[in-house]
Amino acid sequence: MKPLVCIFAHPDDEAFGPGGTIAKFAQERDVYLICATKGEAGEYRGKRGAKALGNIRALELKRAAKILGVKEVFFLGFKDGALSNNLYHDIARKIERILKKIKPDTLLTYEPRGVSGHIDHITMAMVSNYVFERLPFVKKLLQFCRLETPKRRKWKYFIYVPPGYKKSDIKYVSNVTGTWQKKLEALKQHESQIGDIKGLLEMYEKSPKAEYFLVREK
Repeated sequence: MKPLVCIFAHPDDEAFGPGGTIAKFAQERDVYLICATKGEAGEYRGKRGAKALGNIRALELKRAAKILGVKEVFFLGFKDGALSNNLYHDIARKIERILKKIKPDTLLTYEPRGVSGHIDHITMAMVSNYVFERLPFVKKLLQFCRLETPKRRKWKYFIYVPPGYKKSDIKYVSNVTGTWQKKLEALKQHESQIGDIKGLLEMYEKSPKAEYFLVREK
């Protein structure tokens, strides 16, 4: 099978989101991961300084990616929290340069609203859709999303979290029972973000072992 490339904004996006599916694909094909930033704007109670935190989080991502079976991680060098439309084409150019070497037939990223509404996520989703349309060898775009629930969870950090998607919108449901433990182990590698990890681990204990995707195909 041809390679698959994951495209995200920050370290931990892979484990907080579709980690089980990434590990599942890695069992049958080469999987690569592109990360736009090193997550230097994240919270951290230890050593101060954005550069130090960025290096810590980059190492955490590499450890998590190894657990999930990712072959290689590429960092694009953009600043965490600053991804926006004035950078769209710069980001796209860097991604295209990598993709033209790997020649994947599938990309995996966020849904267009960025799952949590994070502007960095939305930027990467838009750029991924743009690149998908431009590169003829990329045949499928998997966009990780949340399923709509009757009661929306409240988040302290995000100003607005968009609702999930209806079942009729979901085109691919990935059963990740077999790779669930790898997802959790990958998540635990992001120790600098311990506050987020604790809450997510509690939430995942009650969650179905499935991950949901919108799908675009050529």
